[in-house]
Amino acid sequence: MTKAEKTKNYIVEKTAPIFNMKGYAGTSLNDITAATGLTKGSIYGNFANKDEVALAAFDYNLNSNVKKIEAAVSKSRSTKSKLLAYIAVYESVLVDGITVGGCPVLNTAIDADDTHPALREKVLRAVLSWKKGISSLVTDGINNGEITAGTDPEQVALTLIAMIEGAIMISRLTNNFDHWHSIMNSLKKYINSLG
Repeated sequence: MTKAEKTKNYIVEKTAPIFNMKGYAGTSLNDITAATGLTKGSIYGNFANKDEVALAAFDYNLNSNVKKIEAAVSKSRSTKSKLLAYIAVYESVLVDGITVGGCPVLNTAIDADDTHPALREKVLRAVLSWKKGISSLVTDGINNGEITAGTDPEQVALTLIAMIEGAIMISRLTNNFDHWHSIMNSLKKYINSLG
């Protein structure tokens, strides 16, 4: 890895939590320089503009969560336990603060919805990939008899995503993690009812 690549990675690693907490509009160049200890010239010597830093920071935050999910899912044997692994990972993101600021998909989707088309596109691809992954798990579960035949994999995926992201939003907004647990208990019952 070249020195320039190391510097870019350093900038992304240090600013990713800030973008996740403050959003694109709320993160200033001063925030970036304070977090990295680098000058504006150093930042712009490695990135053309704040947009590039924000896009790279989203990728970093997303990939961090995806790795955690993949690790949890890979340890699970049954389809239902794999689906339940998503709940465990997001609970650790939310409660244990593994990802500073909460879920980068939810945060960036709200932040970039009407203001940053490139970030919005990245979030859209992330959600579609998430939906595809869950749908694939459900299809495998149907094929191996763990999940009832006739179950709609896409509907299950959308329900799981919506309930997780909705629970994160509600519990963070109210600062009441009992809401998270209540919604996740409903989601667990839903997953267990699939077959």
